[in-house]
Amino acid sequence: MGRATSIRGPGCLLVAVAVGACAAPGVPTATPVASTCARAPEPTPCGARPSDDLTTPAPGPIEAETAPPEPSPQRDPGAVRKDAHGVRQVWVPGGVFRMGSDEGSATPPAWAAATFRSEHPAHEVALRRGYWIDATEVTVAQFAAFKTAGGYADETFWSAEGWAWRQDMGASPLPKPCLQQQQDEPQACVTWYEAEAYARWRGGRLPTEAEWEFAARGPASRVYPWGDEFDGALANLDGAAGPVPVGTYPKGASWVGALDMAGNAMEWVADWWSRGYYAQGVRDDPTGPATGSIKIEKGGWWGPPDDAGPFIGRGAFRLDEDPPTYSDHHIGFRIVSTA
Repeated sequence: MGRATSIRGPGCLLVAVAVGACAAPGVPTATPVASTCARAPEPTPCGARPSDDLTTPAPGPIEAETAPPEPSPQRDPGAVRKDAHGVRQVWVPGGVFRMGSDEGSATPPAWAAATFRSEHPAHEVALRRGYWIDATEVTVAQFAAFKTAGGYADETFWSAEGWAWRQDMGASPLPKPCLQQQQDEPQACVTWYEAEAYARWRGGRLPTEAEWEFAARGPASRVYPWGDEFDGALANLDGAAGPVPVGTYPKGASWVGALDMAGNAMEWVADWWSRGYYAQGVRDDPTGPATGSIKIEKGGWWGPPDDAGPFIGRGAFRLDEDPPTYSDHHIGFRIVSTA
C-alpha cells in the first residue's frame, strides 16, 4: 500500500480460477464434492489488470446439502465472551443479508473503479450458522502471545503453503517490522499465512468474506457498520497518520458490537478473489473460489489517498490486490470461532 500518502491502487496479480469443488484453505466447504482443482493461468504483466474476458468463467453455484445444518445455540446478537486466550469476541447469529453492491451505489476513486466492479452484483446470502468473531482486530499484544508460545516454529499451526513460506523466510524477523506500534494497536505487517497460523493457534480460523461482511452490515445490509451515512468521526480513515488503539471509536460499532470494521487496519479474510464469483449467486455459506492468487481484504485502512474513506469504509468494499505472501503497515486481521 505504501505510506499514508501513497495511492492504494491496482497492482500485479494472477487471475483467480474458481473451482467450486475444492476447499479454500482454512475454511471448510459446506458440501464436500470430489473434483480436481484447476491451475491458475499465467500472471498478467506487471502494471496491468486482467480484463473481464481474461477471467476464466466460474462454474455454477455448489448445491447445498439436503440435510439442514445443526442449529446454532440460542444467543442474542452481540453477546460477549472471552475465548480460551482471553480475547473478547461477539456473537453473530446466522441470518440473511444482501452482500456486495450494485452499480451506481457508490462513487469509487479512479484507482478503485475495477475493484468496485468486483462487488457487483449485490446478491442474497444466507449464513446458516452463528459464529463468534473478535470484537476488535487482533492486537500487537495478542499476536505476541502466539510468537512467544512458539507459533512460528510449530508446523501444526500452518497450512502446507504457509509452512513453505515460513521456511523460505528462514531467520528473518517475523512479523515483519514495517511499523512502530503500541501493544493495543492492531497487529499490522502480517501476511495472510501468518494470520491463518495465528487463527489456528487460537482454535479458530479467518472469517469468510461473507461472515466478515455480515458481522459488519447485518440483516439490514447497512452501507457502513454504524448505518447508511458516512461519518468520518466514527472510524480511523481519512487524514489518519497511523493506526490507533483498537476500540477507539465505540460509536462506530457494527450491529453486533464489532469495532473497527471500517478503517484502522484493513483485514485479511479467508477467500480467494475472483472477478466473476459474485455472478454465480452462491447463496448458502459462500466460501469464495477454490483457488486463486489474491486474498481478499476488507474494511478500509487508515490514511487512504484522495479522501477515499467514504468508499473504502463501506462494508461491501473488497480489495483485490495482494497475494497471501504480502504484508504491509495497513493490513491486519481478526478471527472467528464456531465453538
